[in-house]
Amino acid sequence: MKSRIAFIILALFSSIGFVQAQGGGYQQRTVEERVKMTMDKLSDLKLNPDQTVKTDTVFTNFYRSIDKMRAEMQPGTKPDRSVFEKVRNDRDDQLKKIFTDEQYKKWKDEIEPAMRPNRSGGGSSGGNNQ
Repeated sequence: MKSRIAFIILALFSSIGFVQAQGGGYQQRTVEERVKMTMDKLSDLKLNPDQTVKTDTVFTNFYRSIDKMRAEMQPGTKPDRSVFEKVRNDRDDQLKKIFTDEQYKKWKDEIEPAMRPNRSGGGSSGGNNQ
């Protein structure tokens, strides 16, 4: 009887560990959460109130466009990079009109690169792939 109970407990813990290892619990942040995180990172730019409102709108539209692209994508297919780059370039064109030259430079050189997710095994190692 004791061995049977021990076996059941062992099986229970094994199945819990297996389910957690699947990593299926990941939830994409909402547009509002992503905009707030982005705006927090832009605090170094010292945006005035008008710039803040306009920038918030630009990022809200940007993240909604990204979500729409993902929703329209067929499962198992790779995203069309050219469409993503167009959306990103549109965002940057709008930001260029809102930010001062100094703010835009800081955005492109410091803040935007820090926001990109690190992707291991990517080809962005400066051509040092061996």
